[in-house]
Amino acid sequence: MTAHPTLADVVRTLEALYPPSTAEGWDAVGLVTGDPAQPVRKILFAVDPVATVADEAIEWGADLIVTHHPLFLRPVHSIAATTFKGSLVHRLVRAGIGLYVAHTNADAAPRGVADALADAIGLVDRTPLVPSQPSGATGVSRPDGAAHLAETGIGRVGRLEEPTTLRAFAERVAAALPATEQGVRVAGDLDATVSTVAVVGGSGDSLFDAVRSAGADVYVTADLRHHPASELRERAEFEGGTAGGPFLVDVAHFASEWPWLHYAATDLTGRLADTGTVDTRVSVRRTDPWTARIGSAHRA
Repeated sequence: MTAHPTLADVVRTLEALYPPSTAEGWDAVGLVTGDPAQPVRKILFAVDPVATVADEAIEWGADLIVTHHPLFLRPVHSIAATTFKGSLVHRLVRAGIGLYVAHTNADAAPRGVADALADAIGLVDRTPLVPSQPSGATGVSRPDGAAHLAETGIGRVGRLEEPTTLRAFAERVAAALPATEQGVRVAGDLDATVSTVAVVGGSGDSLFDAVRSAGADVYVTADLRHHPASELRERAEFEGGTAGGPFLVDVAHFASEWPWLHYAATDLTGRLADTGTVDTRVSVRRTDPWTARIGSAHRA
C-alpha cells in the first residue's frame, strides 16, 4: 500500500520552507481549512483562492490547495455560504480539501516568489533587494538534494548574463511570464542598455528607494501606480537624462507570482519523500481578474 503524508506533515514541511515568522505583521498565512490528520495524496498549487481554482481541485480530486494569496486577509465574522468567500470554504470542506496560504513568507524565502521571478527572466549573481538577515544565514536544499546558502529578503537584484536593450529585455519578460490582458508596460528609452535588474513579485512601487540604492538599470514589478511611477522617471531623467535608470517594466500581479508555484511544488515534494508520496499540479487557470484590453484610439 502506498504511504501518503498527513496534512500535518505537509503543513510542517511548508512552514520549514516558508516560516510563518517571516511573514509581514499584517499578513494572514497558514492553514485555512483541513483536518491535520487527513492523508494528502494530491496537492494543487495556485496564485489565488478563487472559485475556478476550487473547481479544478474538486475535478482533479485534490486533498489540498496551496495558494499564494490569502482567502481571508482581513478579519471576518461569518463564513456563511451566503457570501462568496464563505461559499468557497463550504465547498472545500464538503470535498475534504484543505487550503494553505504562503504569502509574504513565500515572497522572501530562498526559492520563493522573488527567486522564481529572477530565474524566469535570467538574473545571475543576485541578492535580496531588501535583506532580512545576513548573507549566507539560511541553508536550504535544492531539488537535487545538494545544500546551498541563500538569503532571505524582499525582492532580488542581480545582473543579466549579457547586457541588452530595454526593448529586448521587456520582450524577454513578456515571453517568460503567463500571458495576461495587461501584457507588459514599459517606462523608459527602449533603445537604452540595461544590465542590472531588480525584481519584486506583486505590488512593488513602495520599494523605489531600494531600487535606486541598488543601482538597478531596470525594475520589474507589478501594480505600478501613476504618481509613484511618474515621479521616479522624472527624477531619473532630471539626474541622468532620458537614458537614465531605473527604467520600469510593469507586469500583471498574477503573472509576476505564478513562476513560484513550480518551485513550491518541486521543493515540497522533495522534502515530503520520507513521509510518503504526493502528486502535485500547478494550476494553469488564469486568475488574473482582467479579461480584455481595448487599445486607445490615436488622435491626430
